Amino acid sequence: MTDLIEIVPVPAPVSLSTTVTVPGSKSITNRALVLAALADGETILEGALWSEDTQVMVEALQELGFMVNVDHDPAESCNRTITVYGLGGRVPRGGTPDRPLELFVGNAGTAARFLAAFVCLGEGVYRLHGIPRMHDRPQGALFLALRDLGYHVHAPKDRLPALITGSGPRPGQCRVSIAESSQFASALILCAAAGGWRVAIVGENAEESPYAAMSLEMREVFPRRGGRFRIEPDASSGSYFWAAGFALGCPGQWAVAGPGERGGRGITVRDWPTSGWQVDAEFPKFWPLPGAISRESDLGDSIMTAIALAPLAPRATHFTHLGRLRVQECERVRALRTELARCGAEVLEHADTLTIQPALAPGALHGAEIETYDDHRMAMCFAILGLKVPGIKIKNPSCVKKTFPNFFQKLASPAPAGVGAVLLDGTGRPLPLEELFAGS
Repeated sequence: MTDLIEIVPVPAPVSLSTTVTVPGSKSITNRALVLAALADGETILEGALWSEDTQVMVEALQELGFMVNVDHDPAESCNRTITVYGLGGRVPRGGTPDRPLELFVGNAGTAARFLAAFVCLGEGVYRLHGIPRMHDRPQGALFLALRDLGYHVHAPKDRLPALITGSGPRPGQCRVSIAESSQFASALILCAAAGGWRVAIVGENAEESPYAAMSLEMREVFPRRGGRFRIEPDASSGSYFWAAGFALGCPGQWAVAGPGERGGRGITVRDWPTSGWQVDAEFPKFWPLPGAISRESDLGDSIMTAIALAPLAPRATHFTHLGRLRVQECERVRALRTELARCGAEVLEHADTLTIQPALAPGALHGAEIETYDDHRMAMCFAILGLKVPGIKIKNPSCVKKTFPNFFQKLASPAPAGVGAVLLDGTGRPLPLEELFAGS
């Protein structure tokens, strides 16, 4: 994939009738992979996301000795039908102190945290490691809980890389804080039944609780003796296309576009989630932007989409409780402030709040080369802004492979399957669809 993509604004007036299909939820897919491996028998996961983060999880399960088959999904090129042959809580393969079994997690927080708990159910020594940014991300609360359950975890400064010694199920109880990440609690919740663990969640954090609740609810409804499980589309990924409609003045008219439906006027997302598991399914309700949006009580990662589009709003918007964004794929609060300012937006950062003023004067917003910090969401957020603001150029666009490898193809595909935007490479050459896929 080219190392720079320029977004050509879609000319006004815009009249689109588009229903975009987005890939499956990353959060649900990686939880389902763990639960399927712990189940007893064959589980078929339909609509599973196939991106860098979920490939990391599949490859780790295969390295651990599980049989996992992956088949194409004809309805969405970045989904797969994944069949996992679970072993009823047994992990078949482990390493030795001299030769630990190596598991590479990239920069996938879900894989890093879920696998740390999962390998404790095995017999042997495992070494979890990832890219340098993953080694900077917090792990301490999870490691402390695993030690309380009697497992040995050796991790300098309680970060990756980590050596974890699995010793099978060890009935006991632990407490885990979700002050930094709900993934710590989710890792334990998913494995609790197989391990005989009783998990108490402390450090209540309203911003993180919905993700822990997702794990609890999935554990209850998942087919424990095998069967089929359908994964819903990723609401965070869908937020970009709702935002495209808002920015272009053709917002989707339907809350949900279901199977076989062609959609109404504007840009909509097919099979919009209604389970209540994904907090970002609330995104379409937040436009026009209200005066304040909280990551603690309103939105999850899709708050980044709203932040990137906030200069187009008619009034100032305050985005609050953003601390969690600082310890994800990059320091997202600083990154958003820096890149919006690079485009001419007026942004004030105070503690964990960003206040963004409307850019009402003609030409107040202008193009820029956007640093993405190897963060998929930075690339996608600013690409949507580029549909309205001329001269937005996305550096390292292939970073979208983490969760949405065909994002730029969806942006460039003509209606009714996409937005129909023109995308250029660094020389000004229009890019064909086949050159806009970011997968490996």
